[in-house]
Amino acid sequence: MADLHDPAPTPPPVRPADAPPPGALGIPSHPGEDARIAQRRDRLLASLTLTAGVGLMVGLPFALKAGSEFFLPTTVALVISLALIPLLQWLERRRLPSPIAALLCVILFLIAANIAIAAIVVPATEFFRLLPTRINRIQSNLQPLLDLYSNLEHYVNRTLRQVASKPVRPAPSAAVSPPSSIVELAATSAPAFIVQVFYAILVAYFFLSGWTRLRQRMITERASFGGAMATARVLQDVVDDVSSYLGTITAINIALGAIIATALYLIGMPFPLMWGGIVVLLNYIPYFGPVIAALLLAVGGLMTFNDIWTALTAPAIMYGTHLIEANVVTPLIVGHRLTINPVLILISISFWGWVWGTAGALLAVPILIIVQTVIGAAGRPDITGFLFEHGTLVRGRDRGAKNFADDARSG
Repeated sequence: MADLHDPAPTPPPVRPADAPPPGALGIPSHPGEDARIAQRRDRLLASLTLTAGVGLMVGLPFALKAGSEFFLPTTVALVISLALIPLLQWLERRRLPSPIAALLCVILFLIAANIAIAAIVVPATEFFRLLPTRINRIQSNLQPLLDLYSNLEHYVNRTLRQVASKPVRPAPSAAVSPPSSIVELAATSAPAFIVQVFYAILVAYFFLSGWTRLRQRMITERASFGGAMATARVLQDVVDDVSSYLGTITAINIALGAIIATALYLIGMPFPLMWGGIVVLLNYIPYFGPVIAALLLAVGGLMTFNDIWTALTAPAIMYGTHLIEANVVTPLIVGHRLTINPVLILISISFWGWVWGTAGALLAVPILIIVQTVIGAAGRPDITGFLFEHGTLVRGRDRGAKNFADDARSG
């Protein structure tokens, strides 16, 4: 028997006769349809984002290569400026105005760069000027290898003459007139290089002089405290990673070059400081740079010594010292903070070397560090999850955490 004090049951709501049925006018008929619509919308947005990203990745290398006169000096200036920011901040803490501190940073860098270039270029010009007069010595050192190559070439040519039925017509080539004088060559190339160097110096100076204000504006213009803290953290991580990498690698390379220069001096190699400077410069290019330095030292040894084994002592010393540096010294000093996947390093060197040549290969690792730091802070897109799992570019665990938080709030 029902309790007289129980409230009467609430009757179900009566839908007006002229009201549209559930599901009409785009109104979901049940809550589960909301989730399906949101999922389709997320997948569509992720598809558009992924398509735009792929298009950007395909077109960007050609744009960078075609516009190297602008992009290369700009990138060089920005990377060098990031490396000089700790020095700038140290000078600003001594109450120097930002323009004066930036000017001092640029001047100190230019002095160091000019000293390094003078130590390498001037002796190298003098040394390799003797190359035509040392051809006989190089040939006598390489006579066994030259004989082997000559016999192999003779055998290949004789075989090709027997197999070929008719002579091969040479492909027509367009005649290209070389510069008629050094003055003409300098007139066509030097001004562009000078303009690029001057432009890079100006970019570095104005970037450093306005860095403090730029950093404050980027942080204070964020709409939330969390966004401001994330921006400050990313900026500081980029500066710390680039400056610590370049500073540490520069110190290691200078020590390596000094050791190799001393060893070359002891075995009687001329211009040991020049060879040490070449090793310092090329050691900024992982994997490929030391190989090129060893080949150059082999040519220099063949030009200098009369015995092939003595000539090969110089590259052997260089590469043996480099192996110790790369496998023992650098991992101990750099540690795991700046550990980068070797595959990414090879891809970055190949990519930027193809885009900008030797300068791109030198910039490959700093650019990779900047990109890795920014992507690590912004979050890596989950392309595998987009293709095979939940259909968006957001990682599954992030979506799970978001769904768990939504369920907790609704419960």
